[in-house]
Amino acid sequence: MPLLVVGISVLVLLLLMTRLKLNGFIALLLVAVGVAVVQGIPVATIPDVLSEGIGGQIGDTMLTIGLGAMVGRVMGDSGAAQRIAGRLLDAFGPRGVQLAMVVTSILIGVTMFYEVAFIIIVPVAFTLVRVTRTNLLWVGLPMSITLSTMHSFLPPHPGPVAVASTFHASVGHTLLYGLCIAVPAGALIALVWPRLPFVRKLDPSIPLGLVSEKEFDEHEMPGLGWSLSVALFPVVLIAGASITDMATDSESPLVHTVAFLGSAPIALLLTLSLAIWAFGPRIGRSLKEVTASCSSAAQAMAMILLVIGAGGAFKNVLVEGGISDYIKDLTDSWSVSPIILAWLIAAILRLALGSATVAVVTASGVVLPLLAGQPVSPELMVLAVSCGSLAFSHVNDPGFWLFKEYFNLSLPDAIKVRTSYTTVLAILGLGGVLALNAVGI
Repeated sequence: MPLLVVGISVLVLLLLMTRLKLNGFIALLLVAVGVAVVQGIPVATIPDVLSEGIGGQIGDTMLTIGLGAMVGRVMGDSGAAQRIAGRLLDAFGPRGVQLAMVVTSILIGVTMFYEVAFIIIVPVAFTLVRVTRTNLLWVGLPMSITLSTMHSFLPPHPGPVAVASTFHASVGHTLLYGLCIAVPAGALIALVWPRLPFVRKLDPSIPLGLVSEKEFDEHEMPGLGWSLSVALFPVVLIAGASITDMATDSESPLVHTVAFLGSAPIALLLTLSLAIWAFGPRIGRSLKEVTASCSSAAQAMAMILLVIGAGGAFKNVLVEGGISDYIKDLTDSWSVSPIILAWLIAAILRLALGSATVAVVTASGVVLPLLAGQPVSPELMVLAVSCGSLAFSHVNDPGFWLFKEYFNLSLPDAIKVRTSYTTVLAILGLGGVLALNAVGI
């Protein structure tokens, strides 16, 4: 049974990384090869399947995560991250750092991918941890939870947009209804989860090389205007491209230019260039010093990128092994509410494959024929599929490894924290969709 294979593979991975202390990159590749053999993938093609998975995942994330890490390190080494963190403390107070992270993450995460927003905000979170001397998860977890919610529930993120097209739903209405669910659900879990006993007992340290260790005096830091300008520059570019894409279907050169500038790699490359100038020669730092910050960030990111790539290989093995077809056949005969069915299929696919994109596309294709004559809002169907795809983030989800490595958690602890919060968010999302459906939306 394919789902049993997934379960056993997770247990083997836990054994390799906890008992045998194998590096995550090696352990993931070993498990991926084992799953490929068990699933009947021809031995001769397994290296190609692994390479395709690694290449696809690294191709999607290397530029984004690498450039974002460099921007964050340049801001950290110049004192810009500390300047922003200090202003957040002034506004929210030391006891309000979690609320500060939630508000910041909602504003930035509405239009930005989880990985991009995470990389941009995390230097500020690290700085707040150091300045306030609080637990890393106390500050970082609300950020990650809020960003996960924004990314999974709302257009213009890729999953909801793809499903909206399938169901012929209004992207604008989907965004409006999604905000009604995502903001309260995300804020609730973001503030509750760090207070749970199994989370409170964890006290991970900030990973080395990802943030400056120096505490700056007031006169050493750049001004708040420049600090915020650099931090928000990619947000403006990416949000502008997303809004333009939703507002027009024009094929004019201007629209294509906006889309180019708003693509995550280009936006971050331009931001890095601005950061190098703003926090280098403009304030008296040499280009050699700024370049050293970039190199330090790249070195710290190397193993994280390898682990994320291996997670992509594991995911691709599961996809090529036909698990999505098995789940589609399994659920064809289920007779339940279309909303619940859509959520269940997306959640099961997410559990089995790790890919939220595969989960939403497959689930929407399975459920679409069942909607004929059903009085269900297409926008609510989009939200049902999208929030189902948030559930059960674990070792076959490359985003899981980004979370684990940046928060310096062991594999069992990362599963306890991330898998639990994503699943609860998905359940709350389903409850919100059912509530909106009950009131006749």
